[in-house]
Amino acid sequence: MRKIALFGPPATGKSTLARWLAAELGHPHTDLDDLLFTPAGPLPLEEFRRQAAEVTQDDAWVVEGNFSKLADVVWHRADVLVWLDFPLPLIVYRIVRRSLRQLLGREDSAQARRLTWSRAFFSRRSLLRTAIRKYRTNRPRYARQVAETADLGVTVIRLGSPREVQRWRREVKGPMESRSVGATRHTTGP
Repeated sequence: MRKIALFGPPATGKSTLARWLAAELGHPHTDLDDLLFTPAGPLPLEEFRRQAAEVTQDDAWVVEGNFSKLADVVWHRADVLVWLDFPLPLIVYRIVRRSLRQLLGREDSAQARRLTWSRAFFSRRSLLRTAIRKYRTNRPRYARQVAETADLGVTVIRLGSPREVQRWRREVKGPMESRSVGATRHTTGP
C-alpha cells in the first residue's frame, strides 16, 4: 500500500487511523481539512482541487477527508480507499462525547477553541445535526462513488466498527502476505 485515501463521517477516527498508517508505512499524511481551511477562510473549489491533486501526485501518501467531490484527484489515484462506515448511533455518541470534552476544556485543538454549545448541539447547523443529516444524505452517494472507484481497480476496504478497524490495523502491521486478508472489494450499496 503506497497511496491510501481514507474517509468517513465525523468521530470515526479518521485522523487517528490516517496518522497511524502514515507512521507505520512511512508515508506523508495530509488532512484535506488542513488544505481547505486557511486563516483567510476556505479555499475556492478549484484551488482546493489543485492542491489536493498536487499532494496525490507523489509515489506514496495517506490522505484523509470527506470530500467525495475530489474523488477523481484523490480516490481514483489511490491504491487503497478506506471507508470508515460506522453506524449512526455510534457516531452520535462519539460526537457528543468529543464535543463535551472540548467544551469542558479537556481537549485542546483549533476546533475545540472555536466550539460553543450552540455550534456543538443547538443551532440548525450544529456539529451533531450536520453529522446526522450528512450521514443520511451522503451515505448512499458514497456507496455509488466507492463502487465506481472499485471499478477502476482501487482496492476498497470498508470498516464498519472500531473492532474492524483494530483487526485491519493488525493485518497492516503483519507480514506483507497477510495485508490483503480481510480487504473486501466493494461491489454493493450500503
